[in-house]
Amino acid sequence: MRRDVFQAIADPVRRDIIDLLSTETHSINEVAEKFNISRPAISKHLKILDECGLITINQKGRTRYCQIQPKNLIPAFLWIEKFHKQWEDRIDAFENYIDQIQTKKTNSNE
Repeated sequence: MRRDVFQAIADPVRRDIIDLLSTETHSINEVAEKFNISRPAISKHLKILDECGLITINQKGRTRYCQIQPKNLIPAFLWIEKFHKQWEDRIDAFENYIDQIQTKKTNSNE
């Protein structure tokens, strides 16, 4: 099955793994130690991230290390960015509406 970046970031554990790896490379054991789930579950999440190209797993001696591939997050970032302005405008409109209601309430209490 071919996976994509959106499948990878859909799961909160995988997002947390991406966040962890965004600061430095970790061994699979180090990644597993950071989570309260089984080692096989972590391995499955890492496999999905690897299949999506969001991380690479390299072996050095007996240890396998996970390294983030941030450029492969760009498609998700660009898709989300399209909606940023739209949501920002809606939030601004909602804040203005609340301000109007509060102003009317304040004026009617005076």
